[in-house]
Amino acid sequence: MEARTADAKAVLRRKLKAARRAHVAQIEPRVKSLLFLRPPGPVAAMLAPGQTVGLYATGPDEAPAASYARWLREAGYRVALPWFADRGAPMRFRDWDTPWDPDTLEPGPFGIMQPAATAEEFVPDVVFVPLVGFTATGDRLGQGGGHYDRWLAAHPGTMAIGLAWDCQLVGALPCEPHDHRLRAVITPTRLYGPWDDAA
Repeated sequence: MEARTADAKAVLRRKLKAARRAHVAQIEPRVKSLLFLRPPGPVAAMLAPGQTVGLYATGPDEAPAASYARWLREAGYRVALPWFADRGAPMRFRDWDTPWDPDTLEPGPFGIMQPAATAEEFVPDVVFVPLVGFTATGDRLGQGGGHYDRWLAAHPGTMAIGLAWDCQLVGALPCEPHDHRLRAVITPTRLYGPWDDAA
């Protein structure tokens, strides 16, 4: 059963990545620059003053998170990004205190930009996560590495919120026991959730 679920996820992941790539390619750059500027009001209201918020350095075709990082820093939140010591190491979060200057980041072992190894490590109270697909009830399909699911399982008090393009919505996803549901999902046109039973 687990092998069939993993196979189904792999097939769906390829399909959704292709759809996402095509969707992002047709967005006019000036329009794209106006999307995901700040968390919508209901999500911002879920953040307590002074919390540490985990974001991500945007990979190819992912919903952009850099404007969220700038808005959060200006609003007094600490911003942290995923950090990996090597490809086999667990994901950790390190401080990104200069989101106005992406040159302060350096390439990580997966080719994604991350803070320097000397940046202070934090455990975020809230994490905004990238995704490949999601459902209208908060199920998430990630890249397949399991980094976020493992990190969230180890930090059950952290609230996870997805950032996605509208084309990434699907009716259902093949889920496994370790898959972590999201508290909400934000797209350019809609807020899904928040749900109280995300786990």
